[in-house]
Amino acid sequence: MPETVVALDNAQLSLDGNAGRVDILKGIDLTVPRGETLGLVGPSGSGKSSLLMLMGGLERATGGRITVLDQDLTTMNEDALARFRRHHMGVVFQSFHLIPTMTALENVATPLELAGAADAFDRAEAELAAMGLAERSHHYPAQMSGGEQQRVALARAAAPRPDILLADEPTGNLDGATGQAIMDLLFGLRDRHGATLILVTHATDLASRCDRVVRLVDGRLAPQESREAAE
Repeated sequence: MPETVVALDNAQLSLDGNAGRVDILKGIDLTVPRGETLGLVGPSGSGKSSLLMLMGGLERATGGRITVLDQDLTTMNEDALARFRRHHMGVVFQSFHLIPTMTALENVATPLELAGAADAFDRAEAELAAMGLAERSHHYPAQMSGGEQQRVALARAAAPRPDILLADEPTGNLDGATGQAIMDLLFGLRDRHGATLILVTHATDLASRCDRVVRLVDGRLAPQESREAAE
């Protein structure tokens, strides 16, 4: 039986806003085995991105338990969560979140340096080359296209060789052809590094490439879990 790398037990997320308390996630039970590619789909506002953020320890659950690689994220403080992500997770967002004053090479090397890798720049250079960006490594984000910036973000997420890759609408800001190239690179990373891949998407073709698709509706998992759940 495959090892479970992510487990959510009655995970809940509620936030206080001007209109009062809002229940975003309402008791999520979900397990993700090692090596699986899981797609999170559903209408806007259904809680997909919030669920991804809980799995990454980027949002703190207000109820239930979240266990990742046998570590209970709900008991960790912010510093412990940051260290855990640094060593075990790579995160890719729809908005690339590159540091504008750093070159592509520096952006990719930064998390490796923070993790204490002595060969941070060599590994960053190799990952950029694998993304087809060897000749762009000394360019700044403003000098690059959206697709190139997303490839830099993928390289940055993959360079530390994370156990888990989390991607939130990784093709959402890209045109069709560029988005297709990013999809190929994303699944290539999974194959190359053996990471478990969990992604949020509205794109039917991206969801269809996942091993399993989970649909959220109004903060809950829909009863059916299948490829056909994606719309």
